[in-house]
Amino acid sequence: MAKIMIVDDASFMRSSLKYIIEKHGHTVVGAAADGKEAIALYPELTPDLVTLDILMKGMDGLTTLKALIKQDPQAKVLMVTAIGQESKQEEARKLGASGYIRKPFKPEDVTEEIDRVLGT
Repeated sequence: MAKIMIVDDASFMRSSLKYIIEKHGHTVVGAAADGKEAIALYPELTPDLVTLDILMKGMDGLTTLKALIKQDPQAKVLMVTAIGQESKQEEARKLGASGYIRKPFKPEDVTEEIDRVLGT
């Protein structure tokens, strides 16, 4: 199964995603509370997939996405968005996002999107 890194400034969201991802059989190799931490951890963890919140304090998800794609043009990044963030979703798609998970989400929404992006 896949190695996944979670990036979200809310610890509750990191915990929720970790539970869903691990229950689906994947491994959470790391979690970051902000974009700078994610960019530093990415080359060390070499995840197969990153879940990345669009709205975070400090470095936002779009800026983080740009940096991750610059580090690894083949990076698979699922943006975590809320209802009403459609313009940011479109911008993320143009920057190289692989897909989206919309909050509030159901566990099956998360696992289906992960499977789609990973091709499993």
